[in-house]
Amino acid sequence: MTGVLASFLLYLLATKVETASSPSASTQAVLGTSDAGIDQFKFTQARAGAVQWEVRAQRARVFEADKRAALEAVEVTLYGAKGWEMKLTGEEGTVNLATKDFVLANRVEPIVVQLEGGYTVVSNHLTWTDARRTITTADPVTISGHGLKVSGRGFKGILDAEEFQVLEHVRVDLVQ
Repeated sequence: MTGVLASFLLYLLATKVETASSPSASTQAVLGTSDAGIDQFKFTQARAGAVQWEVRAQRARVFEADKRAALEAVEVTLYGAKGWEMKLTGEEGTVNLATKDFVLANRVEPIVVQLEGGYTVVSNHLTWTDARRTITTADPVTISGHGLKVSGRGFKGILDAEEFQVLEHVRVDLVQ
């Protein structure tokens, strides 16, 4: 009788271990080839005790080998010496967890960047390079505010110097 019970227990343990060790198809579909899936993702970069920027996303998939996170429904706030300087939102993006660089992109509506000084920058793709604290794009861009509308192709913003440039095919309109 003891032998039968022991055999039955071993059978149950073996079948339970196999079931638990194989992830379900729905879990694999959600994570894809990522190492982890995170809801309400938050990533903050700080230097000398001061927050430099913060990335929030509704969902993130983390790829540890690539040291990156793929983001959905992204909000970014960049801080300067006076507080927040730039706020961005994007449908999707990636953040390099090693270099702290990130990319935002929109497929439908353009990305809207709100600058603390009252200007708004609009483009469909933006790249933040953390080492230089610059935001750039090679795509069409429009900057508006304080009675001006500047449009063209390509953009470079240096956050610390508060310098922003439209690089090519620049058009400036005065608006009311």
